[in-house]
Formats: sequence, C-alpha cells, structure tokens
Amino acid sequence: MQVLRVNYTDPDAAQQFTESLKNTGFAVLYNHPIPQVLIEDIYSEWQEFFKSQAKNNYRFHRESQDGFFPQSVSETAKGYDFKDIKEYFQYYPWGQYPDFLSDKTKLLYEQLSMMAKTLLDWVQNSLPTNIADKLSMPLPKMIEHTPQTMLRILHYPPLTGAEPKGAVRAAAHGDINLLTLLVGSTASGLQVQDAKGLWHDVPCDKECIAVNIGDMLELCTQNYYHSTLHRVVNPSDENCSRLSMPLFMHPRSEVRLSPELTAGEFLKQRLEELGVA
Repeated sequence: MQVLRVNYTDPDAAQQFTESLKNTGFAVLYNHPIPQVLIEDIYSEWQEFFKSQAKNNYRFHRESQDGFFPQSVSETAKGYDFKDIKEYFQYYPWGQYPDFLSDKTKLLYEQLSMMAKTLLDWVQNSLPTNIADKLSMPLPKMIEHTPQTMLRILHYPPLTGAEPKGAVRAAAHGDINLLTLLVGSTASGLQVQDAKGLWHDVPCDKECIAVNIGDMLELCTQNYYHSTLHRVVNPSDENCSRLSMPLFMHPRSEVRLSPELTAGEFLKQRLEELGVA
C-alpha cells in the first residue's frame, strides 16, 4: 500500500490526491496553507488544558456532543470490548470553548474548513458521471453553512501499565463523516489497513496534513470511494503523551446520503454504536 505524499501546490495535486484516496483511503498533503507555528501554538495551549482540572468544567453535552470527553466515557470502537485510551475536546463554533484559551483554535477550524471545501471540489470533479449524477447534491454544497463539522483535540496520555490487556489508544475504526483532515500529530502511531488486512504506518510528519475518507463519502458515492480502517497504536519506544487534531467534515443533517438515510440519521446511528449518544 502506498499512501501518496502530495504537494498541495503542484498543478496535478488534485489528480494525485484523489488517486491516493481511491487506492488507499488516505492521502498526505505537504506545502499546505496552514501555518505550522499556528498548529504548534494550539498544541501548547491544549496540552495545558488537558493537564488542568479546569477541563472538567467543560464536560460534554450528550445531546449536542460539544465539550470535553474524559477517558471514562471515551469511544469504544465497533467490535471492541475496551474504550480507547484517550480523552478529547470537541470544538464547534457554536459550542463550549475554554475561556482561558486564545482564539487560535477557532482560526484553525476556519482555515481547515476552507481547505476541506477545496478537497471536496477535487473529489467531486474526480467522480464518474454515473456516480456524480446520483448524488443528492454536489459534495461541496453538502457542507455549505453546516453546523455539524467538528474539530476534535485529542490527548492520548502516557501509558500507566494498568490498562486492560488489549486496550489501545484508538482501536481500528472508520470515520463517520465525508473527509477528515488531520494536522501533523505530536507523536507517531497512526496506521491504515490494506485490503489484505495488513497495517501500514501513515507517512505524515508534523508539517503535513493526512486526509482520509469517511463512511458518509463511501455511502453517497456508492462505494466508489472506500472508507479505510485506521487506528492509533500504543507507543513501542518512548512512552509519551500524543496530541492530534482532526477536522471531521460533516454535511448538514438534512442532506440525503442515500435514498434511505440522511446525514443526521446516519450520524445518530454511529454515535449510538460508539456509546457516546
């Protein structure tokens, strides 16, 4: 399996990007427009947030899914017995936000959302006519004025040795949404599964953005684009914490993904499966 590293500024970037998505479910972008200093500043702020007991003042709302999710209520991937070894904060522009943090996270959300629209344009233009014609609307229109897109700030703490046998930082799963944009994490660990069931490291350093297909894109393109299983493995050498920030690009709830399901109905089903709704 070869996940392509694509220069975002190349004339044929769209073709390389969609080719990698089609073949592996992932693509890695470099020379992208998000300032690295912004990403590093945001990681520093959230590292302090997760160290602080103040995080418990922003506990998530079950109905709206915004706010802080402690490890005790972390997701349990479908088919797994143990919760992931992680805690996280889900940021929406309309939702909770720690009042002692700067607005840099909000800026990152806006910049990644603009970039995601460009990437969905690339995907839309790559679709065969018989697939594109059956969409309820073009992919970029599905996300116009959406309140559902979410930036998740993830913290994987160092392992204590008391974790249940078989528990991992993030068990194998597919994402729910259309596309996920993941800025470079503070440590390695992300892997993708190939068609033979083998696992491969995703070649994404801190200056890159990894992009992967979500289950909603697979559904609305009638499996033309496949959502690929991925995971975050436990550290094998330095037992340090890991921070990552994926933007989950969601359609509006009323958007129809298939004749049977709207995006809102699909999301509700999946959150119930994960045990967080």
